[in-house]
Amino acid sequence: MKKLLFPLILGLLATFGAIAQKSKEAALSSIDAKAATYGDIAMQIWNLAEMGYQEEKSSRLLQETLAAEGFAIEKGVANIPTAFVAEYGNGGPIIAILGEYDALPGLSQQALPEKKSADGEAGHACGHHLFGTASTAAAIAVKDWLVTNKIDGTIRFYGCPAEEGGGAKVYMAREGLFNDVDVALHWHPSSQNAASAAAALANISAKFRFNGISAHAAGAPQMGRSALDGVEAMNNMVNMMREHVPQEARIHYVITDGGKAPNVVPDFAEVYYYSRHNRRDVVRDIFNRIIKAGEGAALGTGTTMEYEIVNGVHELLPNLTLQKVVHNNLSNIGGMTYTPDERVFAEKIAMSLGQDQLNEEIAKIIQPFKEEAKAYGSTDVGDVSFVVPTVGFGTATWVPGTSAHSWQAVAAGGTTIGKKGMLIAAKTMTATAIDLLSDNKLIDAAKTEFEERRGANFVYEPLVGNRAPALNYRK
Repeated sequence: MKKLLFPLILGLLATFGAIAQKSKEAALSSIDAKAATYGDIAMQIWNLAEMGYQEEKSSRLLQETLAAEGFAIEKGVANIPTAFVAEYGNGGPIIAILGEYDALPGLSQQALPEKKSADGEAGHACGHHLFGTASTAAAIAVKDWLVTNKIDGTIRFYGCPAEEGGGAKVYMAREGLFNDVDVALHWHPSSQNAASAAAALANISAKFRFNGISAHAAGAPQMGRSALDGVEAMNNMVNMMREHVPQEARIHYVITDGGKAPNVVPDFAEVYYYSRHNRRDVVRDIFNRIIKAGEGAALGTGTTMEYEIVNGVHELLPNLTLQKVVHNNLSNIGGMTYTPDERVFAEKIAMSLGQDQLNEEIAKIIQPFKEEAKAYGSTDVGDVSFVVPTVGFGTATWVPGTSAHSWQAVAAGGTTIGKKGMLIAAKTMTATAIDLLSDNKLIDAAKTEFEERRGANFVYEPLVGNRAPALNYRK
């Protein structure tokens, strides 16, 4: 009897596996079927190019898209008007998908393979129009999969504004919006396809404001106390400090207000600082030393100084259990092949980057899996990763070799190259969410690794403290 049952059980398992795989493929095909719709949404957000905490129309468009698919929408979460949560489900594991949609200031917003002068205030040089749209597409595809297959589970889309320096996810995490989530998925536009363990630097940013006394710079200079002198003295001291910080640290600044006329001693000046390192405790120490430099500069120039923390984000906590699942799905979905027109465009972009020839192969392949990565940038996804097991990846929405925050990234993101990479990302998130909702053991393993890496006694404390969201940081 046992000899008869064993092959029967194996046959049933193989049948169930084939059915599960077929339903997964159907979910991925549904994304292709709506490719034109999602491409149109992405381009609407690309044309809007709204900066951090100003993304009213972009946020509304994604909310309306998800609401039309039956998602329940909670608007204005964490006291942020453009942040929202969209949910569909019936209990079971909760899978979160993060979406962004803010643009960067001071970039040309044109889908051309040569640099033009900026024709607007902002541009999508980090591809968040693709980010938010792909995440929306994945959330809808997973919702449809849950309904079709009568699976217990919940898919939740997080509309996350102001990633570029505003840190909305920090406030969302502080409000406990991720506390009941089992796994969080995200992705990011890139110049290659990769799902290796990622990293990101912890970061504290602040605006330092100096107040002095105005006077005629030639007629009565002795009556003045220059706020700009305070800023420049601070910058000099911080630049000397660079020799005495860990070599992995990064410090950068811009003078956002240095006065209005040379013959008027400026009574107000402002400098905007970022401090970064791959450990948040080191960032805190560096930032405290920057504060001391500002205090010393004010004392030495006869001015006063106050500062406002704009943003503070944790480093990224990796999760190899999840990362391997994502890498497997990205590998199965594969990269992209350029059409002849796309290749002509990409070749011109490659020339602008100083390349002798286009390395199109990078867009076609999936990079080998690596368990460790170095980091140079920062993201508020880091805070989410210390609250819930989190995993991400990148797809080649930009021409190989392109840097984020460049006009070349803006240009490719406004073409079919960007849209193709966006669809690859949507499919990869969809496939990963389906795997997790189909196998609770994967979620359990990810949570075990998460607790081991985070530490048993860890308590999440945002680097921004109790400050309200910096809703005006781009104004």
